[in-house]
Amino acid sequence: MSAAGAVSAIGDVATALLRAVRVQGAAAAAAPTIDATWLDLALTAGLVLVAVAISAWQRLGLARGFVVGAVRAVVQLVAVGYVLVYIFAAERWWLVLAALLVMLAAATWTSVQRVRAPRRAIAPIAGVAMLVGAGLTLAYIDAVVLRPAPWYDPRYLIPLFGMIVGNAMNGAALAAERLISEIEARRGEIEAYLALGASPTRAAQDAVRRALTAALIPSVNGLAVVGLVTLPGMMTGQILAGNSPLLAVRYQIVVAFMLAGAVATTAAIVVLWYRRRFFTAAEQLAERVPV
Repeated sequence: MSAAGAVSAIGDVATALLRAVRVQGAAAAAAPTIDATWLDLALTAGLVLVAVAISAWQRLGLARGFVVGAVRAVVQLVAVGYVLVYIFAAERWWLVLAALLVMLAAATWTSVQRVRAPRRAIAPIAGVAMLVGAGLTLAYIDAVVLRPAPWYDPRYLIPLFGMIVGNAMNGAALAAERLISEIEARRGEIEAYLALGASPTRAAQDAVRRALTAALIPSVNGLAVVGLVTLPGMMTGQILAGNSPLLAVRYQIVVAFMLAGAVATTAAIVVLWYRRRFFTAAEQLAERVPV
């Protein structure tokens, strides 16, 4: 086959692939979305009963937790659904920002429950870290990547911020908890560094690095297996809504990258800020977890 013939064949293949993609996308868009009724939701409750039965069988003491958690999930999600309907219909920027602040406050409260530290010590650090990490990430995605009109379009800002702040919350809790564990385990090493004249920053360097690594490993693993092991929520939601899988993939790439950036920023702020609280004004290691 001549070079011209090879180029022509490649062009024909590319044209056929593009045509197939367009047809597949149009078919996906035309496919009706299956409506999940309240009866369908009641039937899925049977899966929770399986977990309850296993807990009772093995005497795990988790049966009540499953039941209460399931009821809370239904009540919370239904309430949020009605609130979102109102916010989407109102299209007021201050309502959208108020919703984001409520989500941030809830994430801060949840993160401090997972850390072995006084709430008054870790809450301001976690809250500011998530505000900066999640807030800057959302602002970048809104202004540079997606550019919705208007900029406060709740269909984009609220779901995206929910994903961002949820992952940032986990990163903040992991970073703070691991930092406490590392400094407690390395107390002798850190005090030896300080006795030799090292600064608190240098003395706690290894503990800081390990804490950051522990907080970021889930993000690294998530980037490595996305699409192969898991089909994340954004991609699954787009496909179930009838959109083309290719459009869903593009949105999921945006989500994967923004979550990595938000978690890294949040965890770094938490670790570097909280590390200071472990040392006194005289640059000595505190006796207990800082308050």
